[in-house]
Amino acid sequence: MSNAPAEEQTTEIDLTAANQVIDKYLTLPGNLMPVLQGIQDEYGYVPKPTIDLVAERLNVYPSQIYGVLTFYAQFHLKPRGRFIIRVCVGTACHVQGAERIVDTFFDKLHIGHAETTPDLRFTFEKVACLGACGMAPLAMVNDDTFGKMTVQKVEEIIADFSQRPMK
Repeated sequence: MSNAPAEEQTTEIDLTAANQVIDKYLTLPGNLMPVLQGIQDEYGYVPKPTIDLVAERLNVYPSQIYGVLTFYAQFHLKPRGRFIIRVCVGTACHVQGAERIVDTFFDKLHIGHAETTPDLRFTFEKVACLGACGMAPLAMVNDDTFGKMTVQKVEEIIADFSQRPMK
């Protein structure tokens, strides 16, 4: 039984972009990290077929690639949403009611921590700190920051980003 996401089992991945990334870094010593970062920039995650391609073209074992991908939190093996929602659950945000904000996002989006909506619009993550304790509780959507979060602001954020284009 495969651990690959359902999307990958039924959808062909165009490897043109992955080959272009590999070509760009092929002769660079220590090229695995920039190749994987480039592939993730192109696809939004690192699809399994690209791992096999990288292994073949860079002459490394797939297990070595998986070791890198699973060690560094920056890499993702499953498709992620267009809008990444992060809610701080650090101490300052926690005491200001961050869990209520997290629960509201969960209820409204019907996903949990590190999950993505089926339409690939939203991915939700709880994070330890966003570095703006004076604005607690705090949420971010991609690079947009929302301080002094309330349940009403959660609903406004979801409504706003639900209307934005996917690309």
